Amino acid sequence: GQFWQREACLLFSAKFHLYEDFYQVKACCSFNGPNFDKIEYILTASFNKQKMLEYNSTRGNWIGFTDYSIVASTFWNKDPLDRLERAMEIKLMCFDNRAFIQTISKRNLSTTPTMRIKSVKQPDGRHPAVLVCSAYNFYPKQIQITWLRNDQEVTEGVSNIDVIPDGELYYQFHSYLEYTPTSGERISCMVEHVTLSEIIVWNNSLPEGEKTTIVVGLCGLIIGLVIFISGFIYHKKKKKVLDSIPA
Repeated sequence: GQFWQREACLLFSAKFHLYEDFYQVKACCSFNGPNFDKIEYILTASFNKQKMLEYNSTRGNWIGFTDYSIVASTFWNKDPLDRLERAMEIKLMCFDNRAFIQTISKRNLSTTPTMRIKSVKQPDGRHPAVLVCSAYNFYPKQIQITWLRNDQEVTEGVSNIDVIPDGELYYQFHSYLEYTPTSGERISCMVEHVTLSEIIVWNNSLPEGEKTTIVVGLCGLIIGLVIFISGFIYHKKKKKVLDSIPA
């Protein structure tokens, strides 16, 4: 059968200005299975962006990653009150919200990304050009963007950022290509997502200013043509009416 997964996270953080330290606690519920009957709760604590402790409901214990947190995790794993606290958190944060997450998932199990490719840096003789291929407002988060040069995969000069949560359970992703333009070449990016597989072609034949001028000029030509045709038809009808009047 089909397998679905959703993850909902609550983020708590506090910053101590006295020592410019930053302490963060992150709690996540992962809902798995067609009926979300498998739930995993993960609680992580970080200090100055270094991961210190992690509790995983599947393992049922704490794991420490530093000398101090290893001692703390050993103590908490033996504490029956800590188990009660974690069980209460799982109920309040995960099980009590399962129906809400299921409702959201049934409405929108997948969303097609909106794609865009643009230049973020033009070549200046000393530095190469940089293009960015972006995907917005998609779900699930698994996505892959591949750069192509004359329909051949490009691996050099490619850099990607991590998939970014975009609010309301959607994501965005950006991939960058640094390259030296060559006349007549074809640059494109291929996006692969559960909802589509598509190739976006970069067209750098004209500067943006010239493209705008041509579009505006074309619109003006069309409007002028419509006015000319309307006037011509009106003149012909008027002449026909006048010719039908007896002298």
